[in-house]
Amino acid sequence: MKFGMNLLLWSTHVTAEHFPLLARLKETGYDGVEIPLFQGDEAHFKKIGQELKKLGLASTTVTCCGADNNPVSPDAAVRKKAIEHHKWAIAMTAAMGGTHMAGPYHSALGVFTGAGPTDDEKKRAVEVLRVAAEEAKKHGVMLALEYLNRFECYLVTTAVDCRTLVKQVNHPSCRMMYDTFHANIEEKDISQAIVGAADSIVHVHISENDRGTPGTGHVHWKETFAALKQIKYDGWLTIEAFGRALPDLAAPTKVWRDLFPNAEEVYTKGLQFMKKMV
Repeated sequence: MKFGMNLLLWSTHVTAEHFPLLARLKETGYDGVEIPLFQGDEAHFKKIGQELKKLGLASTTVTCCGADNNPVSPDAAVRKKAIEHHKWAIAMTAAMGGTHMAGPYHSALGVFTGAGPTDDEKKRAVEVLRVAAEEAKKHGVMLALEYLNRFECYLVTTAVDCRTLVKQVNHPSCRMMYDTFHANIEEKDISQAIVGAADSIVHVHISENDRGTPGTGHVHWKETFAALKQIKYDGWLTIEAFGRALPDLAAPTKVWRDLFPNAEEVYTKGLQFMKKMV
């Protein structure tokens, strides 16, 4: 098992000013970090990759799409922008030495039509993701599609939905991730959600029900870790927590109050909790 920390707790754009943080995470015992992908060029991410290599940290990445590059949009020009974003994000992941690109980039985050997903939207998602998967294969990157709760997404909201999408894309470089926060809202049976998607899960986000320090809330942790053990999962367990430090991120994640005393508690106690549960 590999233990990771998502850097969205501190920034949406990691730069050299975060290198001391990377060193602290390594000292704490993390195997790697998850780097947000929203801006930057190849030279920028190569520099980050060099620092990670120097510290002995592996990396994954996370990204998403918005209304202007929505993969399921009926507008071909918008879908083209989605493909361009995917290709950029995959290339930046590879430039850094990243192995997995996680996120809900199958559709636009927080964009709704007022209805459930249509067959046409599902087909568009498959078409766009097949292009992304082929690009990912060229770069040696694994796509890890994330399903979200119904308040953030309408295309893919359960493990069954996500596994079905992965099967429809039907590409060895496209799989899914499991996020404990979203599953806590949407799944009827946590164990069945994980076991039922055993052949597709390649990445896991450890996220508390309030997005705070893992192990301090009411996520079904015993069932979660028991099911991961049952399917012999041996990939990344990456903490994803959100605070109020970043207004641009606090707004879409709906974080209006302090969920933990400080970030240090999240990554120190969070790691201790994951290791204990494993």
